[in-house]
Amino acid sequence: MITRVGETQWHALEDGRPVGRSDVSRRPDGRIFVSIDSWHDTVFDQLAGAISAHLPRPLYTVVDEADTHTTANWARAGFTTRRREWEYLLSTDPKSTGLDAVPPPGVTIVAAGDAEETPLRTLDREIRDEVEATVGWQEMPVEILRCPDGNTAPDPSNYTVASQSGRYVGLVRVVTRRRHARIGLVAVLASRHRRGIARSLLSHTLGALHRAGIDTASADVNESNVAAMALFDGIGARRANSNVELVLR
Repeated sequence: MITRVGETQWHALEDGRPVGRSDVSRRPDGRIFVSIDSWHDTVFDQLAGAISAHLPRPLYTVVDEADTHTTANWARAGFTTRRREWEYLLSTDPKSTGLDAVPPPGVTIVAAGDAEETPLRTLDREIRDEVEATVGWQEMPVEILRCPDGNTAPDPSNYTVASQSGRYVGLVRVVTRRRHARIGLVAVLASRHRRGIARSLLSHTLGALHRAGIDTASADVNESNVAAMALFDGIGARRANSNVELVLR
């Protein structure tokens, strides 16, 4: 028996025992993502049928591409691949990356925690507007939740910033957890592309992590982002695994 137990959840019961569940979440960009947890393919199919019958399309889900069984289950439910996202692992040691610590002429790197909050928020909004005007934020690996005041850069300590001609023009956002660091975003204003600013930001950020005793960082990159893929491939980053975003239209 498949029962909807709330606006965002279905349960599958067999003889009164739970044998599966499905959860639904709506992201800030409005897209609906679904997940199904069940050991039995028949139960998976029933839950998938229930959510697809009661929720508006398109529906989205994300799976580890190495999990071919789960991917096949979603394919059986009518989901198709929309995009692929690679997880990169990269050394923070400058000897491994080959990155030059000297920024391009006229560019100054502002260390994490030292960025001024107001111009950082301005840069963050400018970058978001550029992304939305081109590929759309749904193509980015990480979705940033807005605070109640609309701010998407609530913690300046996570940001290393590039400054040029008196304004912020690029940033790297990094979140550290014990001995690991995750690069959530590397972005430079379109008017400052192809000047080595992104490489300089990465060089400074990775060097700081290395000095802090963190040997490895990770980052997610959409495979359609050719420039980002080239950047990480060019500094010796290793593709560890990939996730696939599937859609039911």
